Amino acid sequence: MRIVIHLQSLLLLPALFITCSIAIADSSNSKNDSTIILGVHPYLPAHEIKQRFTPLADYLGTQLHKKIELKISQNYETHIEHVANNTVDIAFMGPSSYVTLTTTHGNYPLLARLEVKGKPHLFGVIFARDNSGLTDIKQLTGKRFAFGSPHSTMSYIVPRHMLNHDGISLDNLAEYKFLGNHRNVVLGVLLGEFDAGAAKEDVFLNFKDQGLVSIARSPAISEHLFVAGKGMPDRDLTLIRDLMLGLSKTKEGLQILQSIKSDITGLVPVKHSDYDSLANFMTKEGAPH
Repeated sequence: MRIVIHLQSLLLLPALFITCSIAIADSSNSKNDSTIILGVHPYLPAHEIKQRFTPLADYLGTQLHKKIELKISQNYETHIEHVANNTVDIAFMGPSSYVTLTTTHGNYPLLARLEVKGKPHLFGVIFARDNSGLTDIKQLTGKRFAFGSPHSTMSYIVPRHMLNHDGISLDNLAEYKFLGNHRNVVLGVLLGEFDAGAAKEDVFLNFKDQGLVSIARSPAISEHLFVAGKGMPDRDLTLIRDLMLGLSKTKEGLQILQSIKSDITGLVPVKHSDYDSLANFMTKEGAPH
């Protein structure tokens, strides 16, 4: 059974999400030595991100005997700035945002990356409505396309690479817009405002039965990761990394991780070179750095 979504609701979403994000971000301005700021980019509505990451924040706070505050950035660009300016101590980052950060500001201490269904990689999907007749990327010439953020790995960077690979530049599209996050992209396509769009595979699958069809699946990209601020003491860095890597070893720890994403199987070691291939084609495609 398909869910009917009103256009007016979609149009209100970006403003609502931004308002919530600002409120949560501003609440962390009172940071002190006994407070650790956990920053997250706005890949979903702010209230949902808060719900997903609160169990992890509570766990780390208990183990470290410190207060952990969530800071949800207004957009991807400000999230990168928060990390670069050391206004967050721990940051959850998308792959392309991490590449942008390190390209501009150098390497940051790494904590862990997600492992989903036993693999530390993610996929994206270019999709359309299932009654659109669209089945191939090459059919998207002259169509209206929805992206998320210009700094989003799977709602812009990778799908733009996929489009270019099949000979479709942005100029070949009738129209394209950035809608802020993956959820908005899906809703925009379902509502018929756009002919096709791109999002993370898990977001696409959540809405697939409401009337979507996959046109193309992306290559595997190294998963989202946690990084630390450059000013974090080595002792704290080692302790937080060990706590994160050990979460999947207990039932309670796995439940904390699966609050973030239901099919997470663990947090695993990560190194800078895991993102080299993404960095290479971001440079090739002229993606934002």
